[in-house]
Amino acid sequence: MFFNAKLYQGTLIKRYKRFLADVKLEDGTLVTAHCANTGAMTGCAEPGWQVWLSHNNNPKRKLAYSWELVKNGAGHIIGINTHRANELVAEALGNHVIEELAAYQLIKREVKLAQDNSRIDFMLSGLGLPDCFVEVKSVTLLQDDQGYFPDAVTLRGHKHLRALAELVKQGNRAVLLFCVQHTGIHSVKIAQHIDKQYGVELKLALASGVEILAYSANISPEKILINQSIPFIF
Repeated sequence: MFFNAKLYQGTLIKRYKRFLADVKLEDGTLVTAHCANTGAMTGCAEPGWQVWLSHNNNPKRKLAYSWELVKNGAGHIIGINTHRANELVAEALGNHVIEELAAYQLIKREVKLAQDNSRIDFMLSGLGLPDCFVEVKSVTLLQDDQGYFPDAVTLRGHKHLRALAELVKQGNRAVLLFCVQHTGIHSVKIAQHIDKQYGVELKLALASGVEILAYSANISPEKILINQSIPFIF
C-alpha cells in the first residue's frame, strides 16, 4: 500500500482522549490529528517522537489530519492507523504474498456470520478448497524485544476466537492473522500478562483447528507493504 499523497512530518506533543493527538508540523503549525488506534498504544506515543500525518480535504471531516506513523526512540517505525491493517492484508491476499493462503482466488471482505450476526474480516474461496475465514489483528506492542498482542483486555477479541473455532467445527478453515505494523517486532506472543483470558481462548481455538499466522511489513513514509512471515510463539 502506497500512501495516496505525501505525508506531513511533525513532532508529537501528546495523545489524549484516545482519538486525538496534538502535533507540531515542520513549519511550526500546531494541528490536532485523528488517532484511529483506540488501544493502549504502549510504546507508540511518547511526546517528542517524530510522526507522519495524512491529510484529507473532505469538508465533512472534523479533523483534516490523521496520524499514520511514528518513529520511536530506537528508530523503529510503527503504523498507528489500525484501519490500515485490513487494507494491507487485502492487498497481500490479492497479490498472493501470504503463502499459506495463496491458493485462494476469491476474496470477500466483512463477511456476516449466520451463527451470531458478527463479522469476520475476510472469507476466501477457491476451486476444490474449503472456505477460509480470516480475522486480522494489528500488532504494535513491543516489550523486551518481543512483540505482543493484545495491548489491552479485548472482550471483542475473545468473541472472535470463539467464532473462528465454531467455523472450523462447521467444516471451514479459519485463520487468525497478526498484521505486524512495527519494524522492531520479529515474532509475536500472546500478552497473557495483559489479557490472561485471551490466552485461554486462543488455546481452545488452536485445539479446535484454528490456524495462527503472523506477517510483518516494510514501513516507510511512502508505503507499507506486508513482506514476510514471522514466528508466532505460544
